[in-house]
Amino acid sequence: MSVFIALVIAIAAIWVLAYTGASLALWSTAVVVYFVGLALTGVIGWLGLLIAAIVFVPPLVLFNSPGLRKRYATKPIFAKFKAVLPPMSDTEREALEAGSTWWETEMFRGKPDWQYLLDFRRTQLTDEERSFLDNETETLCSMLDEWEILNERHDIPPAGWDYIRKNKFFAMLIPKEHGGLGFSALAQSTVVAKIASRSLTTAVTVMVPNSLGPGELLIHYGTKEQQAKWLPGLADGSEIPCFGLTGPEVGSDAGALPDYGIVCKGEYQGKEVLGMKLTFSKRWITLAPVATVIGLAFRLHDPEGLLGDPDKTDYGITCALISADEPGVEIGKRHYPGAFMNGPIFGKDVFVPLDAIIGGQEKAGGGWRMLVECLSAGRGISLPALSSAAAKTSYRMTGAWCRIRRQFKLPVGKFEGVQEASARISGLNYKMEAARIMTASGVDKCTPSVVTAMAKYHMTEWMRVIVNDAMDIHGGRGIQQGPRNYLASSYQSIPIAITVEGANILTRSLMIFGQGAIRCHPYVFPEMEAARDDNLDEFDDLLWSHIGYSVNRAARAFTFGLTGALTAKAPVSGVAAPYYRQLERFSSALAISSDITMGLLGGELKRKELLSARLGDVLSELYFASATLKYFYDEGEKEEDVAHLHYVMAESLARIEKAFDGFFRNFPNGFVGGAMRFLVFPTGMANKGPSDRLINALGDAIMEPSAFRDRLSADIYVGRDPESATGRIETTFKKLVEVEPTYDKFVKAVAKGQLEGLDTETRLRSAVDKQILSQAEADQVAEYDRMRYDAILTDAFTKEYLADMAHKRHEDQRNESRVA
Repeated sequence: MSVFIALVIAIAAIWVLAYTGASLALWSTAVVVYFVGLALTGVIGWLGLLIAAIVFVPPLVLFNSPGLRKRYATKPIFAKFKAVLPPMSDTEREALEAGSTWWETEMFRGKPDWQYLLDFRRTQLTDEERSFLDNETETLCSMLDEWEILNERHDIPPAGWDYIRKNKFFAMLIPKEHGGLGFSALAQSTVVAKIASRSLTTAVTVMVPNSLGPGELLIHYGTKEQQAKWLPGLADGSEIPCFGLTGPEVGSDAGALPDYGIVCKGEYQGKEVLGMKLTFSKRWITLAPVATVIGLAFRLHDPEGLLGDPDKTDYGITCALISADEPGVEIGKRHYPGAFMNGPIFGKDVFVPLDAIIGGQEKAGGGWRMLVECLSAGRGISLPALSSAAAKTSYRMTGAWCRIRRQFKLPVGKFEGVQEASARISGLNYKMEAARIMTASGVDKCTPSVVTAMAKYHMTEWMRVIVNDAMDIHGGRGIQQGPRNYLASSYQSIPIAITVEGANILTRSLMIFGQGAIRCHPYVFPEMEAARDDNLDEFDDLLWSHIGYSVNRAARAFTFGLTGALTAKAPVSGVAAPYYRQLERFSSALAISSDITMGLLGGELKRKELLSARLGDVLSELYFASATLKYFYDEGEKEEDVAHLHYVMAESLARIEKAFDGFFRNFPNGFVGGAMRFLVFPTGMANKGPSDRLINALGDAIMEPSAFRDRLSADIYVGRDPESATGRIETTFKKLVEVEPTYDKFVKAVAKGQLEGLDTETRLRSAVDKQILSQAEADQVAEYDRMRYDAILTDAFTKEYLADMAHKRHEDQRNESRVA
């Protein structure tokens, strides 16, 4: 056997062992067998075998002997690891430990269990939930007029408030045993989305009590007495909740709360009790102006040791529940981010008993964990629902508009420049619906904190893209505000969605990968815990398992890169199969890139926000692309979905490659960045995004009435009244589909100069006289043309009407400046 063949065998053996994730014992056996084989075949001779033994036997003995390995290999690494391990505050630890991990872990670790994904049963609406959506929610939507709410009332009409309370819209998450509806996360998402498609103001009003608020905190952490006291009132609407967390000094950095409570004795309802004096200045609190019960986050201090521990004076962030009419509470003023109720709350030395702490005295200092765990669930439901509503409404209305509106004698939706935007609306809407269902179903099973952060960030950003595209396509029809405009409310709400429940910039640059890398990695967090516990034995097991994991992911990433993912596995056949393989490829690439990055940068990665954001983008796209594959599979892999699947996957894969490219280009160590690039892209980058053919296909499909169009815009409110904003467009669209062949015949006759007259009525008489159209056809064209013209009109107001609106707005303004 030649030296060349021996070298080939060595490389092949190393690849097989690395690719299959062989154990240390198998690696050791392979080394021994290889060199003995070389000696027996005469490649190295017995002297060569002796030299090989001298070189390789000591490390083999070292690594296969736990005692020796720990003493001479692991211990020095352990000491260095502890020295560079960044400090972790209590709030950071609680944030990391809050919630749970789910499917994102599979995508992060480089070897996703596709069968688990396909077998995962997404939540289905119960008969009760479906009935509530089709009846109570539909009725509520019919009572609302967002133009009137935003510009005339600056509030939901009283009948709307009464209906919301009486029908328990505030109690969707409260269990039935406490008087609530006990709906699933998917049902809450779908109800909020439907309301948002009619009135964003009302959707926000309903959303907040069902997200991070007193109700959820009481369900998970409240004492039985607190639950009995508050939940029935929250369920029947006699109590309206709000939650005070943010303030002038506290936005995204909620851990820096300046609001405080001092443990002391005082008089409460005629009795001297142990309690706390609360001082707080909260801002931007939704429902605060109308709230009857306030959830508060503050720092609790016990300078006199009255809680029983004289050595502990700072208990940290604590959550309490107090009545809005407690002496010293100032509430009722409004901010004006929109017509929904939002305002400040002030308090100075507000005395309440200790049993106001949610969970009682034993939960003093436990507020931060409560907040991050509840936020982990809520942000995966509420804002994705609002985003979905805007996306679905934009999709359905823009598709109709593209066919109704004509320029240069063609429907505007036939122009490729318009199709680029309309296809993006359609493709992103498909992706968003897949993500909404997948994420809400995940929340119903667990509390996936990283997934919900990804959903909140990306779905609100996609909302921004979709609404902007819809506005571009509608042109002047979109920018003229008034009762006819069905886009302006969504457009105006974009900054709100981007900002609340975790500002998007922070979420992307700090949270998604920063939290996801530690939570999702099989070894990093346990290694950190072992180092903090000074547990060498546990660290030894974790370290060498970690090294084996990294070698395996590197081999898989390189192999998949060389073969274009052809060697990766797919759980299905057909059009979706290549995409499963591509996602497995990039999942492996993310796993090894993350390992190398965390190993080299360590705690410095927290400050390399741009790098972290790019890896977060990869993880996010892997999740959303897999959610899209799941949606395609669950919907029966219909032919009508195929073009949208191709579009979404092409876009996601291109985004993944772009994120990796930016990451490798900007890696602090240029050599390592180049090495990682070669590992992941040994043959270069191949995914360029959706083709023009796909863009044309989606641009045409969005204008067609179909079961697919109905499914992709299901469960939004479309006005039944042809005089309503969306009803006008929908009715006109349906009429156009009915008469379009006849209408096209008329338009062509006009273009050819075959008809006499300058107006439609005269031309139609001429068409009948010249037997181009029958009288019945002319009547149909006349009816449609009247509807078409009405559909493209925008609102116009008298000066008196606008002056009256300005006067009302001025009367509602409040001076927000206050020192507290």
